[in-house]
Amino acid sequence: MTKFSDLNLNSKVLKAIEEAGYETPTPIQAGAIPPALEGRDVLGIAQTGTGKTASFTLPLITMLARGRARARMPRSLVLCPTRELAAQVAENFDTYAKHVKLTKALLIGGVSFKEQDILIDKGVDVLIATPGRLLDHFERGKLILNDVKVMVVDEADRMLDMGFIPDIERIFGLTPFTRQTLFFSATMAPEIERITNTFLSNPERIEVARQATASETIEQGVVMFKGSRKDREASEKRKVLRMLIDAEGEKCTNAIIFCNRKTDVDIVAKSLTKYKYDAAPIHGDLDQSQRTRTLEGFRNGDLRFLVASDVAARGLDVPSVSHVFNFDVPSHAEDYVHRIGRTGRAGRDGKAIMICVPRDERNFEDIEKLIQKAIPRIDNPLAKGRSEAAEAPKDAAEEKPKATRAPRAPRTPKAEPAPAETTTAPEPVAEKPKSTSSRSRSSSSSRSRSSSSRDERGGNKVVGLGDHTPSFIELSFEERRAS
Repeated sequence: MTKFSDLNLNSKVLKAIEEAGYETPTPIQAGAIPPALEGRDVLGIAQTGTGKTASFTLPLITMLARGRARARMPRSLVLCPTRELAAQVAENFDTYAKHVKLTKALLIGGVSFKEQDILIDKGVDVLIATPGRLLDHFERGKLILNDVKVMVVDEADRMLDMGFIPDIERIFGLTPFTRQTLFFSATMAPEIERITNTFLSNPERIEVARQATASETIEQGVVMFKGSRKDREASEKRKVLRMLIDAEGEKCTNAIIFCNRKTDVDIVAKSLTKYKYDAAPIHGDLDQSQRTRTLEGFRNGDLRFLVASDVAARGLDVPSVSHVFNFDVPSHAEDYVHRIGRTGRAGRDGKAIMICVPRDERNFEDIEKLIQKAIPRIDNPLAKGRSEAAEAPKDAAEEKPKATRAPRAPRTPKAEPAPAETTTAPEPVAEKPKSTSSRSRSSSSSRSRSSSSRDERGGNKVVGLGDHTPSFIELSFEERRAS
């Protein structure tokens, strides 16, 4: 078995490693450190949580133990995708270089330029930075990269996801062609393969695990969840999360809860706090000082639940995280591996539970294809309560008596007017059949009105002709004229 003493590291570095409690290197460390010390380019591919940070930190300190940096001209450069990962690299550097007189500077957003400029002006041996802040200093004329002897790119696949590849290519162009490059990534996308072919010279390739595989020490599970109604899905999903946490009991000493969107991070953290769970959010929109305080509280054990976006999925080295809850199925399958890699670190056991709603099933299938195994299904904790609730109203409905209406009072028929007296009895009029057409109804109505008016004048028989001839008609012309 390989030991750190077999890797030709500086004696002062070995002393710091021993004081940190490490005895044997991980596979990626044993494979990457020897060629790095020989001055060769290294391409390291390993799953998260395997010790990649020490794979470049230890040889870097050993190579820089001799020499001195000049003002504004760092001797080495370490690029990280996020502030948290850059801060973690800086902590590793402090741990392993405490017996070696080397200087460092951390260039990340959320910190004033003035404080960083003071450090750069003094000259630093190791410059640890995020790409954006590094280029800001360069464009302000505060940084010269002509003396960089070793350049490290950490979590290159995350750089690709965050859109930093153009910045990385530009930074490569600002450093000397003769530099040594140490390049680390968990996956090898085609774009990353292109960069390594362009900027690395005959690199030593170390691949210690199948690309994008999860650690075997992590127990995985998924709840296939569907809300009772669309407008209740979000609140019911948060309830499922709380029930899953409660089901783990004391085994869940602490946990990271991942959400896809920053707004959901805030909502879930607020919901957990409302129900008396010790939780706090962390994402890119928060102030850097607040993010730092939250991370420190989680590392120290003062905070039990860290609700995070993918900004915290990479590089958070908290060895004792017992659980990871994926509140959302990640959009990219590779992110699932990095998320659950926050638990089960350094050989410890861990557990990762995910909640999958119907619209995320396609992304879930991509995850199972990537890790080449089926994730065990966990019963929905809301299913039992929902079925009981559905049965209760049914029983109640059966026992409930049917509502009855009070009987209506019979209608009193209206008294019909007595017919007018006539000398001759009216002849009966045969009723015509009703027609469904509107024209027939209109004609019938008109006839009815005419008939009723004739009835009022004394029946249907025409009066004024025949036997009832007026007397003036019977007079002769002369008689009418005389009258």
